[in-house]
Amino acid sequence: MKIAFQMDPITDVDINADSSFRLAEEAQARGHSLFFYTPDKLAYEAGRITARGHGMVLRREQGNHVDLGPEETVDLGDVDVVWLRQDPPFDMGYITTTHLLDRLKGETLVVNDPFWVRNYPEKLLVLDFPDLTPPTTIARDLETLKAFKALHGDIILKPLYGNGGAGVFRLGPDDKNMTSLHELFCGINSEPLIVQKFLPDVSNGDKRVILVDGEAVGAINRVPAAGETRSNMHVGGRPEKIGLSARDKEICAAIGPLLREKGQVFVGIDVIGDYLTEINVTSPTGIQELERFDGVNIAEKIWQAIEAKL
Repeated sequence: MKIAFQMDPITDVDINADSSFRLAEEAQARGHSLFFYTPDKLAYEAGRITARGHGMVLRREQGNHVDLGPEETVDLGDVDVVWLRQDPPFDMGYITTTHLLDRLKGETLVVNDPFWVRNYPEKLLVLDFPDLTPPTTIARDLETLKAFKALHGDIILKPLYGNGGAGVFRLGPDDKNMTSLHELFCGINSEPLIVQKFLPDVSNGDKRVILVDGEAVGAINRVPAAGETRSNMHVGGRPEKIGLSARDKEICAAIGPLLREKGQVFVGIDVIGDYLTEINVTSPTGIQELERFDGVNIAEKIWQAIEAKL
């Protein structure tokens, strides 16, 4: 098959951690040809969706891990699969790429389905499952946010469309920075904020569970660095081997059918203690860590699910 990857620059990735690299590497091993382009090279031209990029060949040699062919423009209607894999921020640029990729429906399989990536961003899809999530409020209004803090005392405040742990704050019962942080965020953008009740279980780790076509295939535990609340690996969280608990399986059984129905083939959910906190559909990570811990080829499982759809 012909496979196109819409992602951040392939030349800059950490080949031992990046999930997009692992997906492309597995596709190459299965005999598929690879094409790479960055989101800014996606276009609508005369009724067709095109991308300007490069054919590529990968090798597992950091710093010398990709050979790029000459730049060319490809009609994405002529490829078999397009991977939507650029990292957030989930801004209007990101959203516009999902509108353009939507126009490939019926010609090319886009993974994850861009219509539902757009309509199910990480911190909003969880609202469909209030019985699985900690107390949560989404608001831009300062008084609403203050009322949530007055009710719950110890909270997490973060940007609604943030990623990688950036801009995540814990405000304890005596913390008086809510107004200042609200001013800071409102000076940056016009989006609401999200607040959730702080979960002390995060000290034991924030579990990343990987689902393939709605089925849980394993998990890694991300433990915060000393003195940190955030467990994201981007900010020093340490990955550890861990299995799926009965509660993890219960959560996955509840959300899996919806993910499968909406074409979300590769999803990573975040679980702290007994609570689901995020459903990551835009550009989830964790494949390589899970493969090393469990000795299972997760990328193969993902490609098997895609090939079955074709």
